[in-house]
Amino acid sequence: MEEIEKEKKAALPSQLLITTICHPMEYAKVLIQLGYEPLPPRRSTTLFGRPAMILPNVFQYIKYIKAQDGFFGCYRGLSARLLGLIASSQLTSKVIYACGIDLPEINDPPNIITDEEPVAEDYIKLGRRDMIMHTAAVIVSYPFHVVSVRMMASFIGKEEEYSSLISAIISVYRDDGIRGFFHGIVPKLLGDLTCAAVTGVLAYYVNKHLVKTKDLRYYTVPFLTFITSTVTYPLVVVSTCMAVTGCSLRAGCPPNMPKYPHWQKCWQDLVRNKQHKRGSSLIFRYYIAPIAALQ
Repeated sequence: MEEIEKEKKAALPSQLLITTICHPMEYAKVLIQLGYEPLPPRRSTTLFGRPAMILPNVFQYIKYIKAQDGFFGCYRGLSARLLGLIASSQLTSKVIYACGIDLPEINDPPNIITDEEPVAEDYIKLGRRDMIMHTAAVIVSYPFHVVSVRMMASFIGKEEEYSSLISAIISVYRDDGIRGFFHGIVPKLLGDLTCAAVTGVLAYYVNKHLVKTKDLRYYTVPFLTFITSTVTYPLVVVSTCMAVTGCSLRAGCPPNMPKYPHWQKCWQDLVRNKQHKRGSSLIFRYYIAPIAALQ
C-alpha cells in the first residue's frame, strides 16, 4: 500500500494539471447534464444526411460562458474539484483501513497483465479490490463534487452565494445539512461499481479467448472501461441532477428542473423524456424535445 500511495502522490500533479486544463469542458458538460441550453438549436443534417435540429457543441458552449463571465469564469467550481481529487488521492487508503478492511489484494494486487493463461481468481480479487477502492474514493471526494456541481450550476441563476468555495460550502449546509453533501451519491456509486464489475468480467473472457499476448492485454481494461462507462453514463447524469435538485439554486427548482424526491424518480423522468444521455456527446449534439414535464 505504501508503494501505491507513493505512485498516487507522484501522479497527483499531472492529474491536477489535466483537470485544470480540461475544466471548461467539464463545466460545460455539467450544465448540459443539468439540461441547461442557453443557445437555441439550428437546422442541420445528421452524418447520414437526415434533417435534424443540432445544438451548439461544447466549444461554442464554452465561448458563451466566457462571453458571460470572462476567461476566469470558465473555471467556476474548479477549486472544489481539485480538493476532491486531492482528498481522493490522499485519503482513500486511510478510509479503507479505518473501516477495518484488510484484504491481501489491496496491499499486493494481482498482476493480470501477463502472457500466461488468465486465472479467474486473480480477476475476482482485482475486481473486489477495485470496487473497494472506488467506493472509498467516491465517499471521500463526493462532498467536494456536490459543491463543485452547485458552484457550476449557479451560472444558470447567477447566485452570488456560490461564487466562492467557502460560501458554497456554507450554502450547501444551509440548504440541506450534512446530507446535502451526499445528494446523488447512490447513482454515482452504482454506476462506478457496475462499471468496475462488468469491466473485470469482460476482461477475463476477452483475455482468455481473444487477446493472447501481454502487449495487447495492456489495452484490454482501458478499452472495456470506455465501453462500460458509456453504458452506465445515464447514472452520471442522474447523479449530477440529484446533486442540485431541490436546493436554493434556480437550476434545481422548476421550471429548470423538477424537485425529484429520490434518484429513481429522476431516472424515470430522464428516460421518459429521452434526456438520460445528455452530455454524452460534446460535438454532435442533436436536439430531442422533452415529452412532458414531471408532474
